[in-house]
Amino acid sequence: MEQPSELTAGAVRTWDRPLVMVPVFVVLSAIGGLFPSFSLLANMYVLGIGGTLCWLGLSGRVPKRGVPRRLGRSTAWWLVPLFTLALIELAMFIAGSTPDHPTLSLLADPVLESYLPRSAVYFGWLSAFWGLVRR
Repeated sequence: MEQPSELTAGAVRTWDRPLVMVPVFVVLSAIGGLFPSFSLLANMYVLGIGGTLCWLGLSGRVPKRGVPRRLGRSTAWWLVPLFTLALIELAMFIAGSTPDHPTLSLLADPVLESYLPRSAVYFGWLSAFWGLVRR
């Protein structure tokens, strides 16, 4: 059996490895935690980072991972509460958020008032969005 004269391998980008991305996400979430929850600066920060991640995902600059052809049966059961909470949030938003019927975002506001939970939520959001960009 002959060995090929050249080894071919895909270009390995060091910047999209977890060893690099996790510290970057920690720094970004630490900065995002400094902004008050649901403030204009926090919204602009989320739009800026989210826009950059959308651009990275749509431009093809990030190598993609394989996607399963079908969702598993257990995945559907995880999506049921997610869609239920999204529908409740949408219904409360359309009906108007009142003290008697607040949106889920308004209920989360007391938790997001302190720095550490707000930074943890930013980190979770960045990690989940990065997973979507890589798909």
